[in-house]
Amino acid sequence: MATVVLVGTLDTKGEEYAWLAERIRAGGCSTVLIDTGVLREPTTPPDVTAVQVAEAAGTDLGELRAAADRGAAMTAMARGAAVIAARLHAEGRLHGVIGVGGSGGSAVASAAMRELPVGVPKLLVSTMASGDTSPYVGAVDVTMMYSVVDIAGINQISELVLGNAAAAISSMANAYQLARQQKTAAGRPLVGASMFGVTTPAVDAARRVLDDLGYEVLVFHATGAGGQSMEALAASGLLSGVLDLTTTELADDLVGGVLSAGPDRLTAAGRAGVPQVVSVGALDMVNFGPEETVPDRFADRTLYVHNATVTLMRTTEEESAELGRRIAAKLVGATGPTALFLPARGVSAIDAEGMPFHDPGADAALFDALRTGVAGSAVELSERDEHINDAAFAGAMAHRLHELIQARGRNS
Repeated sequence: MATVVLVGTLDTKGEEYAWLAERIRAGGCSTVLIDTGVLREPTTPPDVTAVQVAEAAGTDLGELRAAADRGAAMTAMARGAAVIAARLHAEGRLHGVIGVGGSGGSAVASAAMRELPVGVPKLLVSTMASGDTSPYVGAVDVTMMYSVVDIAGINQISELVLGNAAAAISSMANAYQLARQQKTAAGRPLVGASMFGVTTPAVDAARRVLDDLGYEVLVFHATGAGGQSMEALAASGLLSGVLDLTTTELADDLVGGVLSAGPDRLTAAGRAGVPQVVSVGALDMVNFGPEETVPDRFADRTLYVHNATVTLMRTTEEESAELGRRIAAKLVGATGPTALFLPARGVSAIDAEGMPFHDPGADAALFDALRTGVAGSAVELSERDEHINDAAFAGAMAHRLHELIQARGRNS
């Protein structure tokens, strides 16, 4: 029987969670109620108490109550709920998770959901679902449902909405459990690849090679959210390898562009020991919106209007050197096989000879910092006298990733 985990504040939403749990059990699933309430004792008995949630977060429920800091308490309970949800999934006792609430309850429940691998059903019924949902969804597959009315008792409207939610998470959990039971080695191994418009020819060429070698390639657009999604998949264990050809999001993170994937970009595969082949695609650019939105401090920089809504700014030698140092440090810290490919003739479509971002000095600063940073480490370094979009360069990366994946399989 599939198990659905319910994460919520049972001191204020106990009635709603009890009703929801009953409906989920009627849908053929067992339930586990995790209490994240800190105000008072729960009105519905939990399976995992608020005391246990606080302990999982490394704190004490009594201290949280005494401090009377609701924000700090909710942050701690979110952290504890995430630890417990991940543990239940690892033990095979979580096939779906659901939460209901306003902004606070949604923040806590979604934190637990974001710790779970992609593919695990995650449903959040929230008063916040009709606005900006990015703080709750993050880079994983959280499904949000607007509650229409506040989560305050069971009435004619909430009964309809929560009834649909119970039916949805029950069906998803049952389907997820069945899929896990039926999963075999027959499926093609998955490879993640990062792509930008200016590296599309390279990724297309690499994808054709990997497809012929028997892989299914998932391409992620390096727009911030795309990089975060690939990182989440790498961390989840669903990817057999990563072809991180386009690491441009790190330039936005360094300089302040609009497409940053955060400072943890290029770390998940390394932490998980997933084979990765990495390059420097589009590190010649930082992304902004329309030209008039480029900050005034960059008025003297080399700009390129990609289209009416995207303006690109060339990275300097100093920025390129820092990017090289940061990337090298991330790769050296990887626990799995890692190869770094450098294209001597340019890192993007507009960083070729005669193109607007062609800057041999900046590229040299990037490459020098990378060479120095990975020297003496386990990171393989391959320098090729090709442009990043040359089919030969992309093909070499794809073949090397295949070799690393195969070697890891033999060693396992």
